[in-house]
Amino acid sequence: MTSSTPVRASIEDVRSLRFITAVKTPYLPHGRIDLEAYDNLVNIQIANGVEGILVAGSTGEGQLMTWDEQIMLIAHTVNCFGHKVKVIGNAGSNCTKEAIEATERGFAVGMDAALHINPYYGKTSMKGLLAHYNSLLSIGPVIVYNVPSRSTQDIPPDVIEVLAQNPNFVGVKECVGNERVKLYTDKGIVVWVVDGLSHEGRWDCGAVGVQSVASNLVPGLMRELMFEGKNPSLNSKLMRLFDWLFIEPSPIALSTALAQLGVIKPVFRLPYVPLNVEQREGFVNLVKEMGRENFVGEKDVQVLEDDDFIIVSRY
Repeated sequence: MTSSTPVRASIEDVRSLRFITAVKTPYLPHGRIDLEAYDNLVNIQIANGVEGILVAGSTGEGQLMTWDEQIMLIAHTVNCFGHKVKVIGNAGSNCTKEAIEATERGFAVGMDAALHINPYYGKTSMKGLLAHYNSLLSIGPVIVYNVPSRSTQDIPPDVIEVLAQNPNFVGVKECVGNERVKLYTDKGIVVWVVDGLSHEGRWDCGAVGVQSVASNLVPGLMRELMFEGKNPSLNSKLMRLFDWLFIEPSPIALSTALAQLGVIKPVFRLPYVPLNVEQREGFVNLVKEMGRENFVGEKDVQVLEDDDFIIVSRY
């Protein structure tokens, strides 16, 4: 770690974050990471009051990166923005050895906490889950990510409650539902929710905040939802966007939307491809209904044609 690397935040500082954006990773036409566009995305988030940036999560397409790319992007985010926001690095893997190495490398370049999904595809037992996470918790602050729709395995409360006894356990990013959120918060476990659960989770179930996909597009509205008290009207307005963002597996819709807003280049790394033209038209209509001023970027939203997109298979 260089002397210019910001000092890692305390676990309590990370636990207090109400508004975290799972930031999208943009690409250049040949498929390499577009750092200029990435910096612009992060600066937009900071200008709209985000408190934390999640780097190279599933939204940021860490699953399509080499480990060297992933650690580079974490280091870049720390070096450029670590004095303004907390940096959470995705270091998750279904291979414990790789997860350990990525976590060590991420902390070496200054990230404040690591996000870890449970092992996927080659699933393990509950005893194996505990052993996997305990090996990671021995390294530094960890946020456990429970997203059965991606991992195909729920991390049950009895596992989380054991892990929560470790001093390096920061909290859990929970996707199962707000009943689960309330179960944890009643026991003093810190929970972040995802967009669709965020309003009820924050104001009725005790979640500390959100790790958001939608805030890539509407950071100001998401900050209002997390900071300004219960607002069913705003939540209802945002639900249409939340639903649209998941009409195909995330981050396909988000990447399409940011390209149509002119904020990133319309480049996709396979196996992701853009939404179809009807869905792209649907986004333009949604922007007009919600107000262009609420969305990131300064250009008019447009429906891109199929030929406007660049799909890269080797990157």
